[in-house]
Amino acid sequence: MRGGAALGYEAMTDYPPQLTLTPGGAVDADVRPPGSKSITNRALLIAALAEGVTQLSGALVAEDSEVMIAALRSLGAKVEVHPERPTEVRVVGVAGRWPVAHAELDLVLSGTSLRFLSAAVALGHGHYTLTGNARMRERPIADLIDALRALGVKAEASSSGTPPVVIASAGLPGGRTSVAGDRSSQFLSGLLLAAPWAQSPLRIDVTGTLQSRPFIDMTLALMAHFGASFERDGYQSFEVATGGYRAADLEIEADAMSAGYAWGAAAISGGEVRVAGLSRGSLQGDLRFLETLEAMGCEVSWSDHGHRLRAPPSGRLRGGTFDLNDLPDQAQTLAVLALAADAPVEIVNVSNLRIKETDRLAALSTELRKFGAEVEERSDALRITPIVQPPGAVVIDSYGDHRMAMAFALAGARWPGVSIRDPGCVAKTYPTFFDDLASWGLGVSP
Repeated sequence: MRGGAALGYEAMTDYPPQLTLTPGGAVDADVRPPGSKSITNRALLIAALAEGVTQLSGALVAEDSEVMIAALRSLGAKVEVHPERPTEVRVVGVAGRWPVAHAELDLVLSGTSLRFLSAAVALGHGHYTLTGNARMRERPIADLIDALRALGVKAEASSSGTPPVVIASAGLPGGRTSVAGDRSSQFLSGLLLAAPWAQSPLRIDVTGTLQSRPFIDMTLALMAHFGASFERDGYQSFEVATGGYRAADLEIEADAMSAGYAWGAAAISGGEVRVAGLSRGSLQGDLRFLETLEAMGCEVSWSDHGHRLRAPPSGRLRGGTFDLNDLPDQAQTLAVLALAADAPVEIVNVSNLRIKETDRLAALSTELRKFGAEVEERSDALRITPIVQPPGAVVIDSYGDHRMAMAFALAGARWPGVSIRDPGCVAKTYPTFFDDLASWGLGVSP
């Protein structure tokens, strides 16, 4: 889906099939990233399930949020986007039970939407089908299906454990279930988000090592904001009380994942960015990528409403080994920065990159080698040896993956001749990305 029916972002993504980047010197920019995708989609779902009317401000305006809004409307929730200020969204909640008994939801490539709604539709009384595009139909969902079945929900996926998902529900029973945590934290988040409206208290035990733990902290913080009650034993078990959600207005933070591209542009170009809307108290674990950049020699300072990042005074990023399990969406940015480091960079404990919008470890290996870098690819890691000579003209395949396109565009802040195929894929989470790159001083041309 590439259109702006719900949020009006279509005009922002009228990009040609390929864009070429030209360095403009050291980046020196004031930046406010778009609203957090992770917070927006969680808040939209919780507000739709709540009793009462919620006003969200600062919401993401992009394909992923449009997909969630369209799905919630299909399920009978009333979601109103302000016609002149599309970051403002008014949601009239359904008090825990979907008014629509039959729905087919096309969730395109929005993993949060598919995984969260696969659990949430079990609160309804009816028959629901959830699917997506070709890549979505390759992404795993069996762990969540198994957890729902253990509660007595009639849930099915394809024979390969991937979408489409079919739920025949008469409400979500409570009780006890377990969910695997070693592939994606979104399965656990989906169960947690639905749990306050279960028919009795719901206990969820986690098997395996939970991936991307900060996203669970975010899920629980938003549940608490809307009045849910729960107890937890670290990341091993969670018990959610009945009682539902109450409407509560929310101002959504700027997106830390998107901020990573501004940080990366400054770091690789020897410049500085000042980022508004992200302070130390952020709900987003991706803010910890700043610690990685500090370890690479960048300087970070904080204010009440934002922060500043400066590239290393030496002009050269330091290499090292970095565990990005808690913030895997920054791995591609780090991989591109590794091209300009003074020593090899290892990115470890990121096996779940293989089940994202594309197999990101394989895609990174292929595209980094186009710059002349030596890359060692392992099942859950990459080791990247920096390049010595400027790479010359390089054409990057984005694989339809927004984060591949955005991360490799950062190389264009340092070396001329970097081109990105299918730049419009950034519509998924950051429709204005290439416009913002131009505002930071890069040349952007067909």
